[in-house]
Amino acid sequence: MASKEIRPIGEYPVRREWDEELQKWWFSVVDVVGVLSESPNPRKYWSVLKTRLKKEGSQLATECSQLKLRAADGKKYLTDVADTEQILRLIQSIPSPKAEPFKMWLAAVGSQELDETVDPELSIEKAIYNYRKLGYSEGWINQRIKSIEVRKMLTDEWDKSGVKQGAEFAFLTDLMSKTWSGMTTREYKNFKDLKKENLRDHMTNTELVLNMLAEVAATDISVAKQPEGFDESAVVAEEGAMAAKVAREQIESSTGKQVVNQKNAKHLKEGDEPKKLE
Repeated sequence: MASKEIRPIGEYPVRREWDEELQKWWFSVVDVVGVLSESPNPRKYWSVLKTRLKKEGSQLATECSQLKLRAADGKKYLTDVADTEQILRLIQSIPSPKAEPFKMWLAAVGSQELDETVDPELSIEKAIYNYRKLGYSEGWINQRIKSIEVRKMLTDEWDKSGVKQGAEFAFLTDLMSKTWSGMTTREYKNFKDLKKENLRDHMTNTELVLNMLAEVAATDISVAKQPEGFDESAVVAEEGAMAAKVAREQIESSTGKQVVNQKNAKHLKEGDEPKKLE
């Protein structure tokens, strides 16, 4: 997730996080309450409002998620967050002259992401521009853009199979990574000395191609077998990743070099060679 702090109305900050997996924004509920209510103690206001909403049987009070967001003291604390739909319902619960301006701001925040959903070329063009600006080669950029398309095809299949976005998507992604590369996503990122960065933005051409092979194979197998639910989709995901594992082992056997290596974006631009197998 990418964290941003913004000031939509007046001087009151509203923290937000973009969820790449779910493709939506999460907003700090306390910050939104502060904007709308102008209360000197928005946290207390939200606590009282949440209690009232629970008594009324409102799902809003129970559906809020929590994320660690940075507070005024610089530390991160678990904070109630809500997506755009939930924030719109929250606005209805707080009589405020700022309701309409806030709705307009909310629409503006989502407009770019909405535009890119309707017209994927906007997102792709932006990605190409950013990668070029960062110094990636044209060959690597082409592979990376293709990997985005391949990933989308796989997640569409997971959706059709009834796999739940979020934790189940993450588990299947980890399963596939572990199967073909020998490491979970977190282990892979640690291996490349990454923290919050996107792992695929730090893969070599070969790593990207093998990861795509795993996802293409899993997609094709899913289309053929029509798995239902998480368990059956996990079997298919592992089958697909096995194709990439076989290809990785063959490449390593023929070249004597490790495919999965510690090169990250910095090394990719400098053209470092991968280590030889011991």
